[in-house]
Order: sequence, then C-alpha cells, then structure tokens
Amino acid sequence: MNNNFENNLNETQFEDMRQQLNTLKKKLDEQEIVNDRLIRRSMRNQVNSITRRYYFIMALCVMMVPYGYWAFVVLSHLSVTFWIATSIFMLICGGATFYNCQKINDQNMMSRSLVEAHRKVASAKKFESNWLMFGIPAVVVWLCWFFYELYLMNNEAIAQGLFVGGCVGALIGAICGIKIHLKTQRQYQDIIDQIEDLTADQ
Repeated sequence: MNNNFENNLNETQFEDMRQQLNTLKKKLDEQEIVNDRLIRRSMRNQVNSITRRYYFIMALCVMMVPYGYWAFVVLSHLSVTFWIATSIFMLICGGATFYNCQKINDQNMMSRSLVEAHRKVASAKKFESNWLMFGIPAVVVWLCWFFYELYLMNNEAIAQGLFVGGCVGALIGAICGIKIHLKTQRQYQDIIDQIEDLTADQ
C-alpha cells in the first residue's frame, strides 16, 4: 500500500517536473526567437544607416559637377580641363559608392539566409577598405593639380586666398572622410559579428 502510494507520488512529481521543464524550454525558445528578431532588426537599422550615408555621398558627387564648374571655372577662373577631370573623379566616386551600396541595398536581406547576408556585408566592407588604395592617391594628385592651377594664375591675391581655402578644405575633408570611413567600417564589423553570433549555434 505504502509502496503504491510512494510510486504514484514519484510519478506525479516526475510528471510535474517534466511539465515544468517543457514550460521552461518553451519560454527559452520564445526568448531566443525574440532575441533573434531584435538582433536582425538591429542589423537592418545599421544597414539602413550605411545606405543612407551612401545615398548622401552619391548625391554630393553628382551635385559637384555643376557646382565645380561654377566654383572652379566661373568664380576662380581655373582651367576647364581641371573641372572636367574633377567631374570625372567625382562621378567615379559616386559610381563606386553606388556599386557598393547595391550589395547591401535589400530590405529583406537580414530576413533571409544569414550566410548570404554575411557574404554580402563582408564583401562591401572589403570594397570600402580597398577603395582607399585608389581614393587617397587620387585625392593627392587632384590637390597637386589644384595647387598647380593656382600657381599658373595671374592674380596672386586670389591664388593665395584659394590656396588657404584649399588647405583648410582638404584638412576638413580628410577629417570628415576618415570619420565616415571608420564609422562605416565599425558598423560593417558589428553586423558581421552579430551574424556570426546568430549562426554559431546553428
């Protein structure tokens, strides 16, 4: 009699424990799903931040073509050849930015295969980094040409003003460019790290 009672009690306790474990597992699964969604949303927000920055850069590159003609040719009396070269350089920068933007410009990218998303983000990050190997030497050549144009000017006062303005503009542009580049690289790396965390247990 006592043995039967103890057996029934043990079975009841075991069943209660099993139900509690199932409930706990269900809650953990639900929490994992919530965390997964939050992380994916965070990654989408970072991707959107990068693409908005890219759109701004592309718009700036296009606007520099007509603005450059007014600033360099009409206002500063620099050569048309210099303006054409500047316009080509800006359009190349805009085209490269557009090319890289297309790799991540997908609202549903983080809702699909994270392996594919990892590949695209890593590729965009690498392209962004490699672009400096072209961008920095190109800017140095452009600045040398700009200062040579000033050297050829007949008006020394205007040339000196443009020289000072060019130096200040180059310094500000370099600081802004470095900050934007580092921020973009950091965001790319954050996205990559989050994807690796999500896929580590899969």
